[in-house]
Amino acid sequence: MSDATPSEYVRAHREELVALALDLLAIETSNPPGDTREIVAKIEQFLDPIPVDVERFAADPAKPNLLVRLPGGSDHTLLYNGHLDTVPFDADAWSHDPLGERVDEHVYGRGATDMKGAVASMLFAIQAFAATDTEPPVDLQFAFVSDEEVGGDAGLPAVLDAGNLHADACVIDEPTCEEGRHSVTVADRGSIWLTLEASGEGAHGSRPVLGVNAIDRLYDAIETLRERFGTKRLEIDDDMAPIVEESVEYYAPSMGEAAARELFWYPSINLGILEGGDAINTVPQSAHADVDVRLTAGIHTPDVIDEIRECVADCNGITIADVSWSVGTAEAPASPLVEAVASTAEEITGNRVFRRSATGGGDAKKLRNAGISTVEFALGTDTVHAPDEYVPVDVLVDNAVVYAQLPARWQSQIDQ
Repeated sequence: MSDATPSEYVRAHREELVALALDLLAIETSNPPGDTREIVAKIEQFLDPIPVDVERFAADPAKPNLLVRLPGGSDHTLLYNGHLDTVPFDADAWSHDPLGERVDEHVYGRGATDMKGAVASMLFAIQAFAATDTEPPVDLQFAFVSDEEVGGDAGLPAVLDAGNLHADACVIDEPTCEEGRHSVTVADRGSIWLTLEASGEGAHGSRPVLGVNAIDRLYDAIETLRERFGTKRLEIDDDMAPIVEESVEYYAPSMGEAAARELFWYPSINLGILEGGDAINTVPQSAHADVDVRLTAGIHTPDVIDEIRECVADCNGITIADVSWSVGTAEAPASPLVEAVASTAEEITGNRVFRRSATGGGDAKKLRNAGISTVEFALGTDTVHAPDEYVPVDVLVDNAVVYAQLPARWQSQIDQ
């Protein structure tokens, strides 16, 4: 079938793609512990007859990463990135096999959407190029990494630190689409993770007026943060405004337009952990809280931290014990990579593809900070991390077709 295009090959061999996805789903890679040795070996076995360069790289022996290179017709390099670990699952909560089961035109299993199904689609795109004797118009590099679900260092961070990725642009096969709404993620949000500590004065629980309740102090401080800081509209620059507006439009059907608008135009503040006290009948002398603050890309996070410090300084008995932070990143909506992914997906699905921001941040942030233009894109379902996670067979096929057509579309955008 060497006279066929890679896309035609994918559509003609859909059952082989489904079998590959089921093979990957059958290998448990729940993180923790995140052992990916068996699935990496399975991928190496799949790639063995294909004329590509394959390298295993491991900072942690139990969490290897696989790097694959398919030479192309220019000195531009497009990177495809996907992670092999999944979140854990409770098999008793599933009505289908969490380690892979096909029912009619649906494939079930932990990772079917996030993201072993999309990894299978990327691998099948490699096979499609080889089986049709098609040289891609650009060099293609694939990084199948570990340790993503817990934000660990053994996966993409280790690969980047070792200098093993040399790409101009990257597509991460993170699911970015739901039924009826398709998108490419072109931005992420900045984060501030705060640990607040409160001190009080102990007393017997029957005489609380004789003490100072540290938990009360801490909760009051968080309410002060929400009222003074969380209601302050962010100064979003003109470059980010179109992304914010498309993000609001994308999320509005699921959370309401007002909530979606507030999510991007104001800081979001979530109290994730609140701990303190020793017994029900004592006034707690100490307490601590972990607070998650998110900021739309384009906001300079250190400036916001200064504002938070000023706010906390006005709260009696409250100190900031620890803070970690990141700055949001974004791609220009009209960049060659964004245009290539969005236009290819629109052509294949027949639907609008929103250019939106993610609500959080992940590997895309790491790659953009390393100087690699990056987006996230994969068709999928809204069952990510849920029982009976699934992906339709047509979605597996369409993802593989998008990934196969993308190099040529990206090259044409660069040449314009």
